[in-house]
Order: sequence, then C-alpha cells, then structure tokens
Amino acid sequence: MMLHPNRVLIVDDEFIITETLRIYVEDMGLEVCGTAATADSALEMAHAHQPYIVLMDVRLQGERDGIEASEDISQQVGSKVIFITGSREPATLERIESHHPAAVLFKPVSEGQLGSVVQKVLKDAPPSQA
Repeated sequence: MMLHPNRVLIVDDEFIITETLRIYVEDMGLEVCGTAATADSALEMAHAHQPYIVLMDVRLQGERDGIEASEDISQQVGSKVIFITGSREPATLERIESHHPAAVLFKPVSEGQLGSVVQKVLKDAPPSQA
C-alpha cells in the first residue's frame, strides 16, 4: 500500500485540540482521515488510512503513549510523525528525538507554525497517485 500525501491522522486525547488541529489541516487543503485518543486506535487508523502525516500528542488515553504509538506507526506504516506536545521535560524530549520525528511542535500551536512544518514534511512526499 502507498501512503496518501494529502491525508493526515490526528492523535490527541483532548477534543478541543483535536478539533483545532482538524480546522488547521483542512484550511491547508488536506484531508483529516481520522482522529484517535489512544495509541492502539492510532495504529489501527494509520493501517486503515495510510496517512503521509500523523500529528501526535505524547500523552494519550490508555497504557501506551504517543511516543510508543509513533514508533509502531513509523515501522509498520511509514507515516511521518509530527509531535505536538505540551511537555518540555528533557526525558520526554529525548524519547521523542530518539524516534526521529519529522518535527516537534509545542502547544499551543498556531496555524502558521503547523502549516510551515507540514509543508516542509510534504516536500519529501511522493507525487499523489490519485
């Protein structure tokens, strides 16, 4: 299966943040293929929708966090992960960096910040087969 350059999966357990990110992504002309609040549902949706980009929070509902989810998604699906986190703890940031994210943004994220990072990540995307 091929990744879809125009698809974005949003993973965050806070509804208001998820909806804000959805608006930003749709304003960029991209499709939000789904949202998830847990690591397991994020992995499931990534397999189902093959998004090129995953916007990933670190703290999620359930046993596993966004860093663990991003590792699974990167290895199994190949999506590019952009972390959006409220955490600035050195240990957390080291864990994020060890998984080679496409980018790391800190909450609150502006539409401009997200847009420029997404555009940078999409520059490496394969041409759409749609």
